[in-house]
Amino acid sequence: MISPAEATARVLATARPLPSETLALPHAAGRILAETLTADRDFPPFNRVAMDGIAVAFAAWAGGQSEFEIAHTQYAGEPTRALPSPQQAVEVMTGAVLPVGADAVVRYEDILLHDNRATIQIPPPGAPGVNVHQQAADRHAGDTLLRPGTRLGPAELAVAATVGAAELAVTRAPRLAVVSTGDELVGLSATPLAHQIRRSNVYALQALFAQAGAEVSLFHLSDNVEELRVGLTNILAAGFDVMVLSGAVSKGRADHLPGLLRELHVEEIFHEVQQRPGKPMWFGARAGGPVVFGLPGNPVSTFLTACRYVRPWLRAVQQPTEAGETAAVPEAPMPAMLTVDINFKPQLTHFVPVRLTVDAEGRRLATPLRVGGSGDLAGLLGATAFLELPPEPTVFAAGSVWLAWTL
Repeated sequence: MISPAEATARVLATARPLPSETLALPHAAGRILAETLTADRDFPPFNRVAMDGIAVAFAAWAGGQSEFEIAHTQYAGEPTRALPSPQQAVEVMTGAVLPVGADAVVRYEDILLHDNRATIQIPPPGAPGVNVHQQAADRHAGDTLLRPGTRLGPAELAVAATVGAAELAVTRAPRLAVVSTGDELVGLSATPLAHQIRRSNVYALQALFAQAGAEVSLFHLSDNVEELRVGLTNILAAGFDVMVLSGAVSKGRADHLPGLLRELHVEEIFHEVQQRPGKPMWFGARAGGPVVFGLPGNPVSTFLTACRYVRPWLRAVQQPTEAGETAAVPEAPMPAMLTVDINFKPQLTHFVPVRLTVDAEGRRLATPLRVGGSGDLAGLLGATAFLELPPEPTVFAAGSVWLAWTL
């Protein structure tokens, strides 16, 4: 057996960045940017009015003038107009170009308007520029805004739209096959017999991998060896980047997958990891084909190994390269403090489902959940992370800090 750290290293060693493709901006949400976006002009591109009110010459206001005649109105979206005289004011709206000759804006809340005249009710500040968003205050033309490797969320897409990036170069989504096996599994709409259960692992995996940016296809194969052989042959040849198997990778009589995968020229990279749950995990790769994760079939084991090993691989292959080097960096767990003592004697890395919270002092707390073994699917309800506890010590005290892998 190998350690989780060694398993992670071997998994990420197979991660090769996927090619890029071009998508229209509205379809790029959640994808990984594969190009650099720069500001095509200053942010903001002009001295921008930040409050509804009046624009005045600060020197006149600071010199003691408090009553100003309104010369005209400047609306957002109109070409800039000048302040005719320092003794006058321009009524302005938020987002408008600041009139030429004005360098301060006084809010409606701080003036009295009567007969086309505005009387300022507050003293002037110490310097001009009040309620003015100065040109280039945020970014200058040519500044880098977004770099390759950035996941495109709402803010990133808004910035891309602002610079006119109607199309974006993004990393192609990983193509992933999730394959469940087992005669005991039936479909969602079926009524299980006493010895059967409905398929559930594949839907947890589908949701997890979709959140990580993958395009997921679902398959189910029976325990019949010939059906497994034919099904695996077809899936391996279907152009997927990765195949994730749920179940049949241990050492039982019906656990045919390791042998069949070797027969189908999938090279075994490791089998069994020094951990609980998820010890029987299998991993390999086929030359010119997909990498293959064989996850244990118990639900908690399946979900833990998917979070701990498959998801980092998916994120690594979506990172673009610079200067021909891969950006396959391990997914980073976060430190969290145990709220209770845990005893665990086997010389294995122990992954504990926990609920993460933050206390009044800003500390991240990990509270273990009551899970009835690796088959307790419902025990994961409420879990937000797996806490990784090393083989030593055997007693993990409340208040000690360990690494947590978020779900």
